[in-house]
Amino acid sequence: MARIVISEIMDAAAVAQLAAQHEVIYDEHLVDAPARLLELAPGADALIVRNRTQVRGALLDALARCRVVGRLGVGLDNIDTAACAARGLPVIPATGANAHSVAEYVITAALVLLRGAWQSQPALLAGLWPRNALGQGREAAGKTLGLVGFGSIGQHTARLAAALGMQVIAFDTQLGAGHAAYELHRVRHVGFDELMRSADVVSLHVPLVHETRMLIDAARIETMKPGAVLVDTARGGIVDEAAVAAALRSGRLGGAAFDVFAEEPLKAAPHFDGCPNLLLTPHIAGVTAEANERVSTLIAAKVLEALR
Repeated sequence: MARIVISEIMDAAAVAQLAAQHEVIYDEHLVDAPARLLELAPGADALIVRNRTQVRGALLDALARCRVVGRLGVGLDNIDTAACAARGLPVIPATGANAHSVAEYVITAALVLLRGAWQSQPALLAGLWPRNALGQGREAAGKTLGLVGFGSIGQHTARLAAALGMQVIAFDTQLGAGHAAYELHRVRHVGFDELMRSADVVSLHVPLVHETRMLIDAARIETMKPGAVLVDTARGGIVDEAAVAAALRSGRLGGAAFDVFAEEPLKAAPHFDGCPNLLLTPHIAGVTAEANERVSTLIAAKVLEALR
């Protein structure tokens, strides 16, 4: 019987599936108790994490007998994948399992930001009636959605956007212009610069690597269509948050949604104070009841397979 350590939240049914065959140490707060996690690491045959547990350095060194790392999600920037590969330690992400959840978040955020009307509750409760001011919102139909990254999540997002009558363009360094995915989803492949100039809504779906760090900075924002909307569900550090805040205040950008931040949990962020048409959420775009069940079930099955 192997020992599986789970350091962040996982669906109960999937935990039970693991516990039926192996010893499971499950504590969703282990991520915030690094000393305890480090103490458990040498005895772990498998480690299951989400995005906050840093599988690198001392923790990785302590995983002496670990045979597999399961990632309850898709981003791997919290895991030293090169060091894991050098040790022969497989890292398994839940590829595709939360794609629909993220896609729905992107489309919802785009609709809210384009319309600009769903933050009017305080005004109405204060006795105001800003009907004229809020009657200038924009429809999604006929607008252009630009997807920076066209993997599983980008492709799900394209399908939902098309159903709303949006035109979709995409740029992806891994998928050339002739890739079948573009034709399949009726998406036009464009260069990155053209996408930033043309899109009414820009949505990011790329990992945080050296090439994408601060990809969207003040200079890049200046190339965007006036009044465009930006949605970041990818990773903090890809966007210069202060530059976006400044562009919102100046009216250069028409709205922005951040589900990810350079520092998580988000603490003091004075650059966001008073920004109009801004949505902030705590890294939950891919976390719904349904997505958590899919992600957890997939990783449980993959970890059990690796431990056989």
